[in-house]
Amino acid sequence: MKNDISRGMVLLLAVAAGLIVANLYYAQTLAGPIAAATGLSEQAAGLVVTLTQVGYTLGLLFVVPLGDLLENRRLVTGGLLLTALALGAAAFATSAWQFLAAALAIGLGSVVAQVLVPFAAHLSHESTRGHTVGKVVSGLLLGIMLARPLASLVADASSWHVVFGGAAVLILLLALVLRKALPQRVPGSPLPYPRLIASLWQLFAATPLLRRRAAYHAGLFGAFSLFWTVTPLMLAGPQFALSQTGIAIFALVGMAGAVASPVAGKLADRGHTLPATAAALLLGVLGFALPLLAPGSRGIALAVLVLASIILDMGVAANLVLGQRAIFSLGAEVRSRLNGLYFALFFAGGALGSALGGWVFARFGWQAALLAGMAFPATALLYWFTEWLGAGRNFTIQSGRANS
Repeated sequence: MKNDISRGMVLLLAVAAGLIVANLYYAQTLAGPIAAATGLSEQAAGLVVTLTQVGYTLGLLFVVPLGDLLENRRLVTGGLLLTALALGAAAFATSAWQFLAAALAIGLGSVVAQVLVPFAAHLSHESTRGHTVGKVVSGLLLGIMLARPLASLVADASSWHVVFGGAAVLILLLALVLRKALPQRVPGSPLPYPRLIASLWQLFAATPLLRRRAAYHAGLFGAFSLFWTVTPLMLAGPQFALSQTGIAIFALVGMAGAVASPVAGKLADRGHTLPATAAALLLGVLGFALPLLAPGSRGIALAVLVLASIILDMGVAANLVLGQRAIFSLGAEVRSRLNGLYFALFFAGGALGSALGGWVFARFGWQAALLAGMAFPATALLYWFTEWLGAGRNFTIQSGRANS
C-alpha cells in the first residue's frame, strides 16, 4: 500500500491552490481604477472581470482535462509560468486591449489550481481522501476570500499595478517551489487530446452523480456570487456608509466560513454525504434569511450581515468538498476531466448569480436581491429531496430483499 500524503504536502497544496485562484479575484474590487487607467468606459469596465472568468472557463474545459493525459507536475509549472507572465503584462498594461488580453491569459493559466486538487486526491488513501481534499479546498477558498480585500488594501496604499506585479512574483516563486516539491504523476490515459476533449460530453451524459453534484453547487455558488456582488454595494450605500477599507475588513471576517471544508471532508469519509449536503444547502438559505429578518438598527443589521456572510461561506465551502469527494471516487483515470466539468458547470451558476444580483439590486433593491439569492440554494434543496427519496426507496427495497 502506498504511503498517505504528508501533512507538509497537504499544506503546500492548500497554499498553492489559494495563491493561484486568488489571481481571478484581484480585479473585482479594482475594476474602476483599472478601467480609468486603461481607457475603458464605465459600461465596459465589467470586462476587466469577465475576461478573467472567460479564460478560466475555457481552461476548465480545455486545459484541466490534460491532467488525465500529461505528467501533472510539468502541467502545473507550465501553467504557473503562463500565469506569471500574464500577471506581469497586466501590471504594465497601458491600454484596454493589453489589460484585457492579459486578463484572459490570467484566467487560462490559473486553472492549474484545479489540477492540484485531483493531485491531492491521487496522493491520498481512500479512507482519508475527503479530509485531504477538504484541507486543500480550504486553502483555495481562503485565496478567493482574501484576494478582494487584500487587493483593495494594497491598491489603497500604492496602486493596482503593484497588486498584479506582486502577484506575478509570488506565482513565479510558487512555480519554482512546486517544480521541486511535487512528485511526478504520469496518467495512464491512452487517449489523444481530441478524443480526450470529446470524452467530456460522454462523461457528462454518463455520470448522473456529476450532474447532481454540479447542480447542487451551482445553486450555492450562484448564491455566493450574488451575495458578494450586491453586498459591497449595500455596504457602501447610505444605510452603512462603509469605506473601501471597511468593506475589505467585512470580507476578511467572512472568510471564517472556510473552516467548514475539512469538517465536510471528514463527514464524507464516514459516509454522511447525503445529510451533510442538506445541511450545506440549508446554510445557504439561512445566509439570506437572516439579513431579511434583520432590524433597522445599523449596528445590529451590520452584525447580522457579518454572521450571514460566514454562514453562507460555510455552506459553500462544505458543499464544494462534498461534491469533489463524491466525484473523485469515480476513478483516478478521469478525475481531472470530472473536476474540470464540475467547476465549469457550477461556475455557470456563479455567473448567473452575479449578473442577476446586480440587475435585481439596481431595479428592485436590497430585499429583492436577498430573495433572489435565497432562491438558488432553495431550488438546489428541492432537487436534493429527490435524491433523499430515492435513497429511502433503495433502502426499503434492499431491506425487503434481505427479509425475504
